[in-house]
Amino acid sequence: MRPTAPLALALSAVLTAGVLTGCSLGPDDDPNTVEIAFPKDIDNNVTVRDDYLAYVAKQFEKANPGKKVKLVPIQAPQNDYYTKIQIMMRSPNTAPDLVYEDTFLLQSDIESGYLQPLDKYLDKWDDWSKFEDTAKQAGESEDGKTYGVPDGTDTRGLWFNKKIFMKAGLPTDWAPKTWDDVLEAARAVKKNVPDVTPFNIFTGKAAGEAAAMQGFEMLLYGTQDQLYDEKSKKWVVGSEGFRDSLEFVDTVFKEKLGPHVSDALSPDIQTQVMTDHLPKEKLAIALDGSWINQQWIKTGGAPWPEWSETMGVAPMPTQNGQEPGKTSMSGGWAWSIPKKSGNHDLAWKMIETLQQPENAREWCIRGSQIAVREDVARDRKYLNAIPRTKFFTDLVDVTHYRPALPLYPRVSEAITVAMEKVTTGDATPAQGARSYDKQVRSITDGAVIKR
Repeated sequence: MRPTAPLALALSAVLTAGVLTGCSLGPDDDPNTVEIAFPKDIDNNVTVRDDYLAYVAKQFEKANPGKKVKLVPIQAPQNDYYTKIQIMMRSPNTAPDLVYEDTFLLQSDIESGYLQPLDKYLDKWDDWSKFEDTAKQAGESEDGKTYGVPDGTDTRGLWFNKKIFMKAGLPTDWAPKTWDDVLEAARAVKKNVPDVTPFNIFTGKAAGEAAAMQGFEMLLYGTQDQLYDEKSKKWVVGSEGFRDSLEFVDTVFKEKLGPHVSDALSPDIQTQVMTDHLPKEKLAIALDGSWINQQWIKTGGAPWPEWSETMGVAPMPTQNGQEPGKTSMSGGWAWSIPKKSGNHDLAWKMIETLQQPENAREWCIRGSQIAVREDVARDRKYLNAIPRTKFFTDLVDVTHYRPALPLYPRVSEAITVAMEKVTTGDATPAQGARSYDKQVRSITDGAVIKR
């Protein structure tokens, strides 16, 4: 995924000036220092990943005398983070030694030549055999090489506040069977608990992949349609499922069941949901990820001791309750080594440290991740550390994955544009779907199949 020219030029200027929030740019040209670039939450109180990396960095420096770790936190909205690391990786003068990649972006970055294949290290690393095969595939390219080592995966479902549900006259063992059941519950909250936002679904360009995958695709993959047709190797346009998914988004915002539109389109919405709206009981239902309770535990950004008693969880149902009755989406992040870094061997040694079983388990607990190492997945400390781990792990049986293709980031962006137009009322669902179809035809040079 390449940014538009104005955005690329603006961000290049920022990077050249070295004004990236919370860090200095460019390597130290020190073969004894490994630089690690990773996303820092825009809320400075949220330091789960920062604290974990500092914890592992101390281990690394102690185990490797004379070696240093330089953490390079990049504080930016998610889409800007993606663009910034891509710009950094283009030059040996700015490429970090290790970078934290959202797996949906890997194929695009591999195609752009930003990443170094890791096979020569993996072939000698016994622990690689302990990773789940599906997790390994997230870091593979069409050339058969591996470019990323995953540190966890995730699923998505419906979080709901039992106290608010009781006030609204809804059951605390809520288990919606259809999309209509979800909307009816939101309507009951709006009617009976009017000072609370009934339902949140991420939408629009600012939310980026949270809107495209976590919002829209959680709907789409609960219909009969998908984004990409594996048989024909073409992108799907004109599908009823796509229009129906936009209809659902339209209903949420037209009936004022979701946040105010200005809040829904804010780049802060993801953090706000986790650290404010849910723990402060301002939101009844959230279509969100397995990891959000990382903010509510002792090491999180918004500790909330009562969360496990207050918050219920339910699978996202399929559109009309058709088999298998529920759906989810899975993704995750991986550690990759930029090709233009001059410190590949030291960076790999850091990956090994991050993925020692004890550290992998520690991250899965702190980050509320679903383990991708088989030994960690069986670990009692991991299984018993956080309530809801089993619930979200069980959703792996019905989960879906984004198309692992270089064009996906651009298709994802087209989804968020269509969602935003519908959310603001600037387009009907039918108009939004037609606009999306037009963009996808352009993005794929016409490699589409019509449903």
